[in-house]
Amino acid sequence: MATHAPAATAVPAERTARSAVLILILGSLMVKAGGFSWDFLAYYVGDGTGHGTTAAGAALTAFGIGWCLGQASAGALTDRLGQRTALVALMVLSAVACLALAVATSLPALLAVAVCLGLTMEAHRPAVSAAINETISTEAGRTRAQTWTYFASNVGIAVCGGAGGYLAHHHGYRTLFVVNAVVCLAFAVIARRTLAPRPTSAETPRITYRQVWGDPTLRWITLVAVCSMVCAWGLISVLPLLMTDDGLPATAFGWAMVANTVAVLVLTPPLMRLLVGRGDTVRFPFVPVLAIGSAFLGLGITIAAFQHTVLGYAIAAVVLVPGEVFYSVAVGAYISTAAPPGATGRYQAVISGATALASLPPLGIALSLEAGGRPLVALLLAASASLAVLACLPLARSLRTRTTRPDTRSRP
Repeated sequence: MATHAPAATAVPAERTARSAVLILILGSLMVKAGGFSWDFLAYYVGDGTGHGTTAAGAALTAFGIGWCLGQASAGALTDRLGQRTALVALMVLSAVACLALAVATSLPALLAVAVCLGLTMEAHRPAVSAAINETISTEAGRTRAQTWTYFASNVGIAVCGGAGGYLAHHHGYRTLFVVNAVVCLAFAVIARRTLAPRPTSAETPRITYRQVWGDPTLRWITLVAVCSMVCAWGLISVLPLLMTDDGLPATAFGWAMVANTVAVLVLTPPLMRLLVGRGDTVRFPFVPVLAIGSAFLGLGITIAAFQHTVLGYAIAAVVLVPGEVFYSVAVGAYISTAAPPGATGRYQAVISGATALASLPPLGIALSLEAGGRPLVALLLAASASLAVLACLPLARSLRTRTTRPDTRSRP
């Protein structure tokens, strides 16, 4: 009788944990779908308040600075205080920042709020990644879950663009920011009800960012991530600048995001089956997958730099999708295998921080657009993607020479 008790309780516990991961992934989609403050910041500063394209680029750069600082904090809070405490606190702060954006009008105030918004951007990612790595035992299972988190975020971003363009046109930007605040508070409630509090007796290794940065593979993949995400982030930052330069309204940006959404929904499942499969191990080494993804991202955003119509921008947004999927699978595979116990939050924060660094160039893109036009913008974006592909070579070498670390998680 007693010998069956552990097995009888283990299965429901595992199912409950997996259900929590699913709820968190869906919550990530919800936060991204309602992330109007982040996605429409450039339009609001440049068009909604009349400060112009250069001011919009400055606001996005200020947002990126806050994003870089916020990711480091989110990763450390997740590893130190636990997933639930960190996620609830950061989502509440995000809601406050969204409400502040709804009342700010002067450029200095908008820049300050942009930094605050950046501090809470992607705040959920370290907590969700830590929950995945603690819950799922197989490499392929963790990779799939990490990739579905990226998928949910991409779908949410695209839905945000389409819905936000409609709402901004009919109800104004401030309505968007209030809705965003409500969504953040809702996710805080979901996280509090879904995640268990950190056990007071839990003993996890104390790992610092200095130790994390001692991993050469993390340093190389961070460089790849920064250069790749300059191109991927262009969907949110560069496209509005280009569309504003063409005199296109916010609804045009919405249509481009809708095209991206449809492509994500259609292409992600078959590409996931191709790259990961249904077994317990991934099908391909992640470095070649990462290089291919970076090349696709560069191609898509370079195409966008030469467009002037809604259809052209929509096509470019679709070309970006395979790159997004390949990149997310590769990074998901890295996070699921490289992060040691007690450091998943910091590893994810570093990768997400790379995305934050990639959000800094919009001011430079805006100045390049004014100085050299579309060809200069395209050249800079293509160079960034090329550097990402080239950096995959030393990344592969560092993986081959890396000392195998003990892994306490069960393997198939």
